[in-house]
Amino acid sequence: MTALWAGRASGEVDPLFKRFNDSLPFDRRLVHQDIEGSIAWARALKHAGVLDATELTRVTEGLEAVLELVESDPSSIESAQDEDVHSFVERELVARIGDLGKKLHTGRSRNDQVATDLRLWTLAQIEQRRIEIDGAIDALLRLAERERDTVFPGYTHLQRAQPLLFAHWCLAYVEKLSRDSDRLADAARRTAVCPLGSGALAGTTYPIDRVRLAESLGFNAASANSLDAVSDRDFVVETIAASTLCAVHLSRFAEDVIFYTSAEAGFVELSDAVTSGSSLMPQKKNPDALELIRGKTGRQIGNLVTILTVLKGLPLAYNKDQQEDKEPLFDCMEHLSMCLRMAAIVLDGMTINRERCRAAALGGYSNATELADYLVAKGLPFRDAHHVAGRLVREAIIERKPLEGLSVEQMASVDARIGSDVYTALTVDSALRKRDVPGGTAPGRVAELLGARKARLGHRRVRTPMGGVTIRKARMADLDGIVSLVEHWAREGENLPRSRDEIMECVQEFAVAQLADGSTDKVVGCGSLWVYTPQLAEIRSLGIDPSMLGHGIGQKLVQYFLDWAAKLGLQKVFVLTRTPQFFERCGFRQVSVNSLPEKVLKDCANCPKKEQCDEIAMVFELAAATVSAS
Repeated sequence: MTALWAGRASGEVDPLFKRFNDSLPFDRRLVHQDIEGSIAWARALKHAGVLDATELTRVTEGLEAVLELVESDPSSIESAQDEDVHSFVERELVARIGDLGKKLHTGRSRNDQVATDLRLWTLAQIEQRRIEIDGAIDALLRLAERERDTVFPGYTHLQRAQPLLFAHWCLAYVEKLSRDSDRLADAARRTAVCPLGSGALAGTTYPIDRVRLAESLGFNAASANSLDAVSDRDFVVETIAASTLCAVHLSRFAEDVIFYTSAEAGFVELSDAVTSGSSLMPQKKNPDALELIRGKTGRQIGNLVTILTVLKGLPLAYNKDQQEDKEPLFDCMEHLSMCLRMAAIVLDGMTINRERCRAAALGGYSNATELADYLVAKGLPFRDAHHVAGRLVREAIIERKPLEGLSVEQMASVDARIGSDVYTALTVDSALRKRDVPGGTAPGRVAELLGARKARLGHRRVRTPMGGVTIRKARMADLDGIVSLVEHWAREGENLPRSRDEIMECVQEFAVAQLADGSTDKVVGCGSLWVYTPQLAEIRSLGIDPSMLGHGIGQKLVQYFLDWAAKLGLQKVFVLTRTPQFFERCGFRQVSVNSLPEKVLKDCANCPKKEQCDEIAMVFELAAATVSAS
């Protein structure tokens, strides 16, 4: 097998060096992104005049065939002997379309190629981690709602401090995880910069429209400096750093609950689904899931140290050291994903011993601060009130009584301001009610924050993973999802209504979009290609899940239909639309509706608006125009 760089070398590669050098055993997980980036690059080469329309079609079909091979037979890449994922894809492409496959690498380096692949993969993974963080937050909110009136002992220094509501404890971790999600989103913003077209380090000599190329892959921008683009791994560091802090928060959560489940505390019992027993001691119920969450945080910290150490002494531009960026990132994403999903399962199965929690909240003289505040309200300076309360705690300890077990006379002997109303001040319910400030544990404040966080989670728009959407032909299993989207946009007045039976009869004309990571089978976009004549087709019923708008799914669907039409040998594709700006970005031009065949105008008779139609006719010339990579 000839390496991509073998022209300069004439000798045989040492077998140990090959094993030492090859990255396919781990970078093969980038194969989807490598093929997606390669298809986009082929379209950019077509636009630059390097490939013609026929060559583009052959290259695209060949790359799609390689992807189909990998998806249908994962062993094809797992057992391959290629140096890296790029070599594998190119070899398989050349095997299918011959020397044309070698033309694809024109103007491109593995340096900008791998940087693009890794950014696409990272963006998809960041979004999936954010979805999983939302899952953990949702579990915390459900638990908080269920236990919103449960009194719980608060701790500092692992000593009982002041009473809380258990929901207040849950909401503390909601805040931490929410910040983790925000940090990952911020990392994604800087990850969404496209290096493709930077070449090895100095840029490409071909007239590549890099802005258009970046947009076609779902990036926010093209990189500004080619030297920086191929050498930059800041996005890897940021992603691992944000993930590591999230893991630390999960570890603190795990440590809390491990203590709460101990016999010494006895506040919480875990489900049997996330615990194990002892091989020797029959009575044991070990919190293994939580201990593993806590333990895996160490490897996350190690991953962060690894990537920082790899990068700290590297000169510009690319160095082989940067091959070591992937395994820490892959490991980080894999284990954070498991920890987040496991945390949600743990939370859903937790049982709270409310009586024991309340008793613990009352114990340990946690109401001593209430006594000090009581004396402040009577006019005593806080430092003096603190001293008086401390003396009375010491007296209660000697007598082995709770603070409220002392008589009024005993307390008044230390400070005459103390009267019989002190007992009301020392109750746990009073202590909770008085913390009625923003962020406090008063029942009203906790309920307010719980409602706000539930609303924020419920209304959070789920962002589409950039580069993480699959467009494919529809199947019968997609029917409900398609009908739902068509009905939604028909109600909005954007599309013509179509019955379920009508859609079922022509489902083979539909394509759907769904998340490429397999996290859900939900249809997040759809559309159909209706052929009118051997030369003309219409894109119909184009619709995107409202929560997914603004992230390129519509453009990907349109491009899919344009490719489909080209393969059928059609010359034109038209649309009737109220959003001409969108289709202009996809390469369509506005025409008079009267220029369309009479059959199109007859179909318009079914439109509810008829003579009041405000749709604009737009056409894409497949025979003459460059196929957009949008």
